[in-house]
Amino acid sequence: MLKKMKIPHTYFLLFILIMIVALGTYIIPAGEFAREVDEATGRTVVVPGTYARVDPTPVSFFQAIQSIPEGMNQAAQIIFFVFIISGAFGIIQATGTISAGIASTVKNFGDRWKLLIPILIFIFSLAGAILGTAEEALPFYPIVISLCLALGFDSITGTAIVLLGTGAGFAGAFMNPFTIGIAQGVSGLPLFSGIGLRLVCYVVMVGVTIMYILRYASKIKKAPESSLMYYADQNSDHALNHEEMPEFTGRHKIILGILVIGLAILVFGVVKLGFYINELATMFLIIGILSGVVAGFSGGKIAEEFIKGAKELVYGALVIGLARAILVVMTEGQIVDSVIYGLASLVESMPPVISGVGMFFVQTAINILIPSGSGQAAATMPIMAPLADVVGVTRQTAVLAFQFGDGITNVISPTSGYFMAALAIGKIPWDKWVRFFFPLFLVWNLIAVLMVAVSVIINYGPF
Repeated sequence: MLKKMKIPHTYFLLFILIMIVALGTYIIPAGEFAREVDEATGRTVVVPGTYARVDPTPVSFFQAIQSIPEGMNQAAQIIFFVFIISGAFGIIQATGTISAGIASTVKNFGDRWKLLIPILIFIFSLAGAILGTAEEALPFYPIVISLCLALGFDSITGTAIVLLGTGAGFAGAFMNPFTIGIAQGVSGLPLFSGIGLRLVCYVVMVGVTIMYILRYASKIKKAPESSLMYYADQNSDHALNHEEMPEFTGRHKIILGILVIGLAILVFGVVKLGFYINELATMFLIIGILSGVVAGFSGGKIAEEFIKGAKELVYGALVIGLARAILVVMTEGQIVDSVIYGLASLVESMPPVISGVGMFFVQTAINILIPSGSGQAAATMPIMAPLADVVGVTRQTAVLAFQFGDGITNVISPTSGYFMAALAIGKIPWDKWVRFFFPLFLVWNLIAVLMVAVSVIINYGPF
């Protein structure tokens, strides 16, 4: 019976969510916290104890529809980032370098894929755990997906290696400056203190993720038709014909060198120079153009391949804007702070262990509304840190609850922009991703609950 149920289109689901949230602006009281600039970090943070009701500003049907173009406008940076990356990769793909490089990798690793997959997941997990990598990993999806299809897997396997690799590292991070660093700073904790327990969290999260993806990859290897993406992958732009894969020539090696050097510059820029969306898009555009020049493409050919690559991401780009519209409606209706205040109030009168676990679930709910890790830290930790003092758990536990709550839903929530962009690149419908990921999602949540409970029991500190 369940298999015969037709899952609504992603656009329709998001539209319904927008309407539900708009209706919520008539029901949920409007309110807001006072905010101030933290001189230490330069970020605007919530002032605890200042929540107050304000005059309601319910969102009308017209305004709810208007939130869609406004969401597109607010998410324009990441939307065009996805377009540029996809277009630049289209140029590189047209040179045959990726196909030739994958052919060489398949030849060398074809029988050792059980070693290759964990290595790739581990590398991406380190990027998530140390650099807070999320949007920055988008250029790697087409490469890894193509590699997995060539090795006999599916597009879900390739997407999972990058998305769940960075996601597990991000959720179980031990020194992510954009989440842990900010949350600890707001809470008054020493930077990256308590790293021992977080290392355990990281190892457990990444370990179960590797086992889950390996198990799934083994199933697809044995029975390709069991893949949820089996028919779609047959005609995928990422699919490669083994008989037509070109030889890895000297020109391909130069283009690959450009790609590797460019990605190295990107990593250096993120770590040392504060590169973000615009700089990353610029660098990848340069990589694409230089690759086309080395391949001997004319200016017109480079432009054509760029457009061809970019147009494949129209579906995903619009999804990102639609997801952002949900937050636009909540902001216009002034109910974001009310929801945060209401959720935080739920854990005030509970026993310490239940309060700690409750903080995790509260942060999980808030992350759907505020998908930015640094933004969520700035909005919630000024409330959660003193709340931790009141309910009898350490502030370090509050930070751990935030870390898990912020990280886990990033790879399943339709309001997570980079997640929806990743699915768009892999051309994986959201409902099919949920069917694949949901068992691991439950395991991740179980790990989070147990780790937060342990942190309460051991009085995870220093305070």
